[in-house]
Amino acid sequence: MASERAKQLAAEQKAAAQAEKLRKKTSEDPKDWGRVRQFIEAFKLTKEFDKKLIWLMLGAFVIVVAVVTTAGLFIKPWWIYLIFGVMFGLLAAMYVLSWRAKIAMFARYKGQPGSAEVGLNLLGKAWIKNPVIAVDRYQNIVHRVVGPAGIVLIGEGQPGRTREMLNTEVKRHKAIKYSVEVTPIMMGDADNQVPLTKLDKYIKKLPKIIKGSQVMEVTARLKALDGARPMMPIPKGPMPTMKGARSALRGR
Repeated sequence: MASERAKQLAAEQKAAAQAEKLRKKTSEDPKDWGRVRQFIEAFKLTKEFDKKLIWLMLGAFVIVVAVVTTAGLFIKPWWIYLIFGVMFGLLAAMYVLSWRAKIAMFARYKGQPGSAEVGLNLLGKAWIKNPVIAVDRYQNIVHRVVGPAGIVLIGEGQPGRTREMLNTEVKRHKAIKYSVEVTPIMMGDADNQVPLTKLDKYIKKLPKIIKGSQVMEVTARLKALDGARPMMPIPKGPMPTMKGARSALRGR
């Protein structure tokens, strides 16, 4: 009886493993992809917006292989340096892909409502992201991140209207904070604004004022503020959620 039960459990586990394998194989979520598929998808997406990608990757590969191999011509056995050259050449090509993919991602979503989310998703795990905490009918948007620099509010859209929204959100957030700094940022290409391409780096360079445990405390307190918000209008334009493209372009 026990033997039959063990066989049944083994069969169920095998079926579950096969189902999970099939799910990952057909999944559109980059978290389920292997590194080979991530590379392929990132390459495809980047190539659509960057016609020089192939030549830049090939050039980086050839130059690195040539330099490393040439350096090994005077050392025996020289063919070891050829192997190293190929390995480092592949790494150079991957670096070029990562570099150009980031540029292509910004180019693809720049100017679209919600494009700040592209930069915010490059911040890393130290930051809690809350995209689109406020939006008006003109598609002016305020995003929020909470991390080592405290509470950071990011506005994007028409400067006059968006700054008014930012000021309102700053007042709301100061009312519930744990003596934590609330930093407003206006995203854009004008003076006193932060470009989309530099948004993540700008936020990371802000002074570090709180630690991980405090980040979670502040985030929990902010849930009450978010729960009291009225229903927001949904922008008509395309929001760059990028469920597949975003992670594929930036890697895991």
